[in-house]
Amino acid sequence: MKLADQIVLVTGGARGVGAACVRAFAREGARVVVNWRASGEAANALAAEIGERAVALQADVTDRAAVDAMVAAARDRFDAPVTTVVNNALDYSFNGDARSQMAAIGWDEMDRQFSTVVRGALNLIQATAPGMAAGRFGRVINIGTNLFQNPVVPYHDYTAAKAALLSLTRTAAGDLGPDGITVNMVSGGLLRTTDASAATPEAVFDLIAGMTPLRSVTTPQEFADAVLFFASPWSRAVTGQNLVVDGGLVRD
Repeated sequence: MKLADQIVLVTGGARGVGAACVRAFAREGARVVVNWRASGEAANALAAEIGERAVALQADVTDRAAVDAMVAAARDRFDAPVTTVVNNALDYSFNGDARSQMAAIGWDEMDRQFSTVVRGALNLIQATAPGMAAGRFGRVINIGTNLFQNPVVPYHDYTAAKAALLSLTRTAAGDLGPDGITVNMVSGGLLRTTDASAATPEAVFDLIAGMTPLRSVTTPQEFADAVLFFASPWSRAVTGQNLVVDGGLVRD
């Protein structure tokens, strides 16, 4: 299915990477659902910017009933099921100086990330898979991190949750593949700049840029273009994969 024919739901779509993904899909002609939990003003402004091919819908991705209602509302709005999901919802601030270290981190911090990242993705996959299967086409793109391979800052809760999401990506690919649904992950490093990375000192951005072959820190727009690949016809034979998009910082 061409990008222009898809109905794309982006969780956490009002800001940062999510907003960049919404704009990238809209640029290609797709209809887009801008999911939001607490950023209603930004979500509605983004949907208005795009026009009739976009709608902003509120749902806490950790709440399965709310997710089901959102997916149903998206179907009503566009008179067709969601074909493509970008699991991007996140509640985190990337400030290494303020992180909880191993000796002090509590399970409540871990659980908060697992709930949003893993439970949220599971809820969206389960809510949208029947519609995708009925049409013999579906694309699930999960947003990961290059900290799997290069844990330069020990964000224990965030990295553990994203690692679990990678495992879910690969097992879901096996289950859903016979129905024509692919499940992949796009993993970035620190992006310049999102709300989540705004607390990062400028010196850290410069240090990372100097370590990449491209001598730059990836932008949300560059990252979003890689997300498009996994929704496009060119990736039709690719599933269960993790693509690192960080300017070549991680190369293994």
